[in-house]
Amino acid sequence: MSEWKLEREIEAYYERGDERERLTRNARGRLEFARMQDLLRRVLPGEGLKILDVGGATGIHSAWMAADGHDVTLVDPVPGQVAVAATLPGVEALVGDARDLPFEDDAFDAVLLMGPLYHLTERAQRVQALAEARRCARPGGLVAAVTINRTAGWGDYLLFKAGGDDKGISAEASLRVVREGVLRFYDQNLFTTAHLAHPGDVAAEFADAGMAAPDQYAVQGFPGLIPELEKLIDHAEVRDHLMEGLRLIETEPSLLGASNHLLTTAAA
Repeated sequence: MSEWKLEREIEAYYERGDERERLTRNARGRLEFARMQDLLRRVLPGEGLKILDVGGATGIHSAWMAADGHDVTLVDPVPGQVAVAATLPGVEALVGDARDLPFEDDAFDAVLLMGPLYHLTERAQRVQALAEARRCARPGGLVAAVTINRTAGWGDYLLFKAGGDDKGISAEASLRVVREGVLRFYDQNLFTTAHLAHPGDVAAEFADAGMAAPDQYAVQGFPGLIPELEKLIDHAEVRDHLMEGLRLIETEPSLLGASNHLLTTAAA
């Protein structure tokens, strides 16, 4: 059994279930989901893979990967989320922690951490989670992790402010997140305790976990902060243009931090 415990406020946040529709309820979520599908389908190393979805929540990504023909195992520390994921066709789901994965070495073709690094505020624990992912991936397999960029909380604050509702967040609190990289907005019902990272720091953590030369991709890019994104993502022709443009700029080093989320990948 893992010695690690999930912080009480983080578990309580996810047990509420608010996150289950986050990637489908509005344009920003739908853009993030579409981009993550597009990116993963391009970086996954083949077809019919054994994939481990670490911190996969209720399985929104596991579901489409299983439908694509992959053999998907999901592990998550929140029992309520695992119960939902376990009902998905082609997905095996179990309770577990990213820092101590209950699997043998070299067991998977790809190991994805689509959320665990958000909530590990101590660097040593993030490196531990990445090292566990590397251990469970076959040599030459894929390790992929999503992180929240340091400017994301500030960008959200500006969008809320522009819309006339700052959600109870002070301007100073939004800037503190940029300075310190730790989000503690649970009391405002926005999110829970989270680590916000610089792209270079994520690459260094991959290196400390034994992986070299990672590739990094801006997920939503700066278009993800457009206030009237609904008019772009829900218009087929404009959506195609948006997605193609994001592919063109996704690896531009000067723009990696100008996106709410970052995908970092490396060979195990």
